[in-house]
Amino acid sequence: MDYMPRLIELAQRAGEAILEVYERDIEVETKDDESPLTQADLASHRVLVAGLEEMTPDIPIMSEEGEQYDWSVRSSWDRYWLIDPLDGTKEFINRNGEFTVNVALIDGHKSVLGVVGVPVQGVVYTGDAATGKAQRHSADGVQDINGRPLDASVPLTVVASRSHGGERLETYLEALAGQFNGAERTPVGSSLKLCILAEGRADIYPRLGPTSEWDIAAAHAVLSAAGGDLWAADGSELDYNAKESVLNPEFIAVSDGSYPWREKLPAVPEK
Repeated sequence: MDYMPRLIELAQRAGEAILEVYERDIEVETKDDESPLTQADLASHRVLVAGLEEMTPDIPIMSEEGEQYDWSVRSSWDRYWLIDPLDGTKEFINRNGEFTVNVALIDGHKSVLGVVGVPVQGVVYTGDAATGKAQRHSADGVQDINGRPLDASVPLTVVASRSHGGERLETYLEALAGQFNGAERTPVGSSLKLCILAEGRADIYPRLGPTSEWDIAAAHAVLSAAGGDLWAADGSELDYNAKESVLNPEFIAVSDGSYPWREKLPAVPEK
């Protein structure tokens, strides 16, 4: 079954539900982990879960805003939907438009199918890692997207978080600039950073800080399909649902998956 048309529609509908809240006064609650929660997160969650349950009633769903299944339950899942109904809640609250709707299909600990909706832009990114097909869907039509070959003669374009960073990241960016022909930083919120890599508009995204699996899974599939790569900062593969915690290790993502980055990159500063 080709899930993609239905997933695109669900991401668009979830985006519409988010924008209804975005246009009003935004009421913010605080979750147990001190992260913000809005009615938009919950509205998007309801749209996505209802649609996925109807489309694939036999595939479990894990949502940031839904039931947090114990490891004893989800460790038996070979295949499941992993969703973040609104990634970039801080960007949503700050009204800068850099927030996304994320739906990923995880199969065998890998993100194999991903849809990332950008409600304010009216854009949906899609990626099928198995076929290597990544696309950008908008009012202008559907465009195939690909990562860009690294041009070592010009400074690296680095995407980094608007909301997270710190001294270790700054140290690493300095090391990158020294190792390559300089580095120019572009701050971006949410999973858009990985989509920008997938479109070939930047070279690298070092994430030296906490993320959860639902934050990046959908865009990871888009990036993989576009020819990019993403791995844990220690050089190991980044897998999903392979451990009790849903927190990701720190990671590096790149636009050109064929370049020997792991041989060329500076060491990540110790915590």
